[in-house]
Amino acid sequence: MIRIKSIEPMDNYQLQIAFDDGREVVYDMNEDIDTLPGYGALRDIPGLFRNVQLDESRTCIYWNDYIDLPSDTLYEYGREKVGA
Repeated sequence: MIRIKSIEPMDNYQLQIAFDDGREVVYDMNEDIDTLPGYGALRDIPGLFRNVQLDESRTCIYWNDYIDLPSDTLYEYGREKVGA
């Protein structure tokens, strides 16, 4: 199971994510916000995007009961962080 070590929201709906295995990626939320039902709230509700949280198992990030992403998706589709 892929576990997240840390997550940091950045400008333009990007997430900087570090995993336990040392891999660091930047995940672009813009396509998710534009295409996934309910994810538009990340853009529409002021401050919501910056309130991203990591679940206790460290295998999922979430914003509320309707908006979440599993660690394996972030790992697979995040682009390698420059300088990592």
